[in-house]
Amino acid sequence: MVNFKKLWTKKTLLGLALGQFLSLLITSTGFSSSELARRGINAPTSQSFANYVLLAIVYGAMVIYRKKGLKAKWYYYILLGIVDVEANYLVVKAYQYTSLTSVMLLDCWTIPCVIFLTWFFLKTKYRLKKFVGVAICVAGLVLVVFSDAYSSDSAAGSSPVKGDFLVIAGSVLYAVSNVSEEFIVTNTDRIELMAMLGLFGAIVSACQISILERQELRSIHWSAGAVLPFIGFALAMFLFYSFVPIVLKHSGSTMLNLALLTSDMWAVFIRIFAYDQKVDWMYFISFAAVAVGLIIYSWGSREDDKGKVQVAEETAEQSNTMDVETAIGNTVQGSTVGSSRPGDGKHDSAPSAPQGIVVTDC
Repeated sequence: MVNFKKLWTKKTLLGLALGQFLSLLITSTGFSSSELARRGINAPTSQSFANYVLLAIVYGAMVIYRKKGLKAKWYYYILLGIVDVEANYLVVKAYQYTSLTSVMLLDCWTIPCVIFLTWFFLKTKYRLKKFVGVAICVAGLVLVVFSDAYSSDSAAGSSPVKGDFLVIAGSVLYAVSNVSEEFIVTNTDRIELMAMLGLFGAIVSACQISILERQELRSIHWSAGAVLPFIGFALAMFLFYSFVPIVLKHSGSTMLNLALLTSDMWAVFIRIFAYDQKVDWMYFISFAAVAVGLIIYSWGSREDDKGKVQVAEETAEQSNTMDVETAIGNTVQGSTVGSSRPGDGKHDSAPSAPQGIVVTDC
C-alpha cells in the first residue's frame, strides 16, 4: 500500500513545483517562437543569441570573481557551444514549417538518443524496461509525423514533414549536448559550464547571424509585437538553463522528465485556447503513448540508484578488506626481514595499492 503521507512530503511538493516551473518555461519558449513565426519573422539564431549573452554575463562574472582557472579544456566548450547553438537553431527553425504541438512532442526524441550515446560512449547499462519505454515513446512520435503528413488543416504548418524532421535533427543535437554537459560537469562545476557555454554560444551565434540572418533582421519591423517575443524567449531560456541543474540535484532525472512532459499538455492548451485551433485526435493518442513510455522508462530509477550505491559499497568494502590484508602481510614481512635491513623503514619502498574498480550502472 502506498504511504501518501510519505509521498506528499515537502521535498516532493517542491520538486513538483520546480518541475512545473521548467515545464512552463519550455512552453513559453515554444509560444514565443510560434508567435514570431506567425508574424513572418525567421531568425532562429538571433532568438537564442540573447540567452547565451545573459549566461556569459551572469555566470562569467561569477567565474571571474572566483579567480580560478578552467577545469576543462577551452576547446571542449567551443564544440559544445557549436552543437548547442545548432540544436536551438534547428528546433526554432521548425516552427516556420510545423505546429507548436508537433515540436513539443517530437522533442522527446532526445531521450532514445541520450540512451544510445550514454550506452555507447559512457558505457551506461540499461535494463529491458528502459528500452520498452523508449519504444513506446518512439511509437507515439511516429504518430505525430503521420498526423502532420496527412493533415489538411493549415494549423499544421506550411511544410509539416520538413518541420518534423528539423525537430528530430535538433533533438539529436540536444542529446549530444546533454551527454557532453553530463561528462563535463562531472569534472568541472555548473557555474563554469554555464559561463563557457554562454560565452562560446554567443560567439558562434554572432558568427552565424552575420552570415545567415543579416537581411532578415534588417527587414523586421521592430514593434512591440516583435520585440516582446524575443525578450520572452531569451528570459525563459536563461531561466531554464539555470534551473535544470538545480532540479536534477533536488529531484533527479525521473522527476525532471515527467515534469517536462506536461509542457506538451500546456502546448495543446495554448493551441486550443490562444490560437483557437483544432487538434487532431492522433495528437492525444501520441501524447498518451509518450506519457506511458516515459513512465515505464522512469519507473524503478530509485531502485537502480540503490543498486548502484550497494555495488559501490560492496566494492569499497572489498577494497578495504584487501588493504587490511595487504597491511597485515607487510607487517608480518617487515617483522621477519626488517632486522637484517638497515634504516628506520620510512625510506623503504611501499607496495602498490590495489587498483579501484569502476562500476557503471543506470
